[in-house]
Amino acid sequence: MTSHRTEPQSALAGAGTAYTLLAALGFAAVSTLTSLATAEHVSLYTVLTWRYLLGAVVMVTWIGSRNYQRMPWREAARFIVLGGGGQALLVGMALSSLRYVTAATLAFLFYTYPAWVTLVQALRGAERLTMRRVAALALSFGGIAVIVVTPGPGGREMAAEFGGSATRGITLALGAAIVYGMYIPLMGWMQKSHRVSVTSAYGKIGSAICFLMLAVGDRSFTTSLSGTAWGAIVALALFSTVLPSIFFLMGLMRLGPVRTAIVSTVEPFLTAILGALVLHQPVTMRLATGGVMIVAAVVLLQFRRERVA
Repeated sequence: MTSHRTEPQSALAGAGTAYTLLAALGFAAVSTLTSLATAEHVSLYTVLTWRYLLGAVVMVTWIGSRNYQRMPWREAARFIVLGGGGQALLVGMALSSLRYVTAATLAFLFYTYPAWVTLVQALRGAERLTMRRVAALALSFGGIAVIVVTPGPGGREMAAEFGGSATRGITLALGAAIVYGMYIPLMGWMQKSHRVSVTSAYGKIGSAICFLMLAVGDRSFTTSLSGTAWGAIVALALFSTVLPSIFFLMGLMRLGPVRTAIVSTVEPFLTAILGALVLHQPVTMRLATGGVMIVAAVVLLQFRRERVA
């Protein structure tokens, strides 16, 4: 019988790459599916309530079929409040930006989060600013400048198409990236020896509660949704929430953290492609150039980690 250990390295790498690409495709579809659901006159908070509620039900059902050790209630509550609340904050900020910017713009700006993590760690004195890290930061923030600051018709077209200030969307997207940069070390500290599937389920419960409170608060929560809206929400819950998490872990086990992170950099490009094909949103040369710079910075930071390891 062939085991994980005796399986040829090339086969492991191929399978790991395939799983990671599937995960990236699922995550990349979030913006497009959310836009399709909200286009059916459903509030964003309602869409996200159902997304995380359905995702939590699936994960809790799956975990219940396993003989996992019970987590102490105090720690479970921490994952519901901090894990779920933090996730709701960053997801809410990111997807709210879709009212003002395209899915591709959100994807590339959100992908600056590794640069924000590196910058915060350097300011705290936790990591040294090497030449490689400085180059990565320059690439990432240069990419932001190309997307946001460079004059051109793209920005005016974007603002006109979405009927609002593109600056507001850019601020929300970058704000979500900064929150995610702080959320990652928080979850790493809380994770300890707990199973990822268990902590993820508690986090989804917390996010569902947060979005439900917001939807009830602004009186937008409803169960009367069109078939298109329900289809987009179910796809969000399964294809873009539960399954990508599983595929990502399967890829991680075969590729390791560094190569998995590098393969995952296709995600913002897949988001841009889906936005262009499904939502008919333009991908300008300015946006593509800035996006390539941001993704190159992520790859540069990952190669540095691999060398240190």
